[in-house]
Amino acid sequence: MDYKSVIGTIGIILTFVGYAPYVRDVLKRKTTPHLFTWLIWSLAAGISAALQIFGGAGAGAWSTVAVTFISVYILFLSFRQGNRDFTYLDMSCLVLALLSLFLWVVVKQPVWSAFLIVTADILGFIPTMRKSWAKPYSETLSAYWMAGVRHALSITALRQFNILTMLYPVVLVIANTVSIFILTTRRKAIPEHHA
Repeated sequence: MDYKSVIGTIGIILTFVGYAPYVRDVLKRKTTPHLFTWLIWSLAAGISAALQIFGGAGAGAWSTVAVTFISVYILFLSFRQGNRDFTYLDMSCLVLALLSLFLWVVVKQPVWSAFLIVTADILGFIPTMRKSWAKPYSETLSAYWMAGVRHALSITALRQFNILTMLYPVVLVIANTVSIFILTTRRKAIPEHHA
């Protein structure tokens, strides 16, 4: 087994280890996943995984495939235990994300598709971060840390370095870092016993 396969395997393990506290907190009703976010992320992760595989990512796509499965599972949990506080901003993000996915089907150009899917994925962060601004303890912070690390590692496991293979993990490292910043900043501003 070469080192990229080892890193890809570590990425899969980190995916499941990283999301285990999130799933646990959802089941305990401590974390309330936003339905729109997880719908968008399920679709975007699945399509991104397909694009990475098409682009020759090799082991670098393994964690994206694992994220797809976990995202779909959390999406199903969201229907039962998720956040139902939908604003016009949330609905706009969902519509724009679905429009991006529709354009991907129409465009049928892998590079443009990668940009559209990443755009949809970023739009998926907005409803959760809007919710988290007011309720910073309604998300599991460690899941964002682990996701950032996992996506950074997946970059090192890529077999081919091109826009199809690199765009998704690079943008997700940035998006998770921003999410960590928002959650930690808001948690400092609002102590847990006041939340």
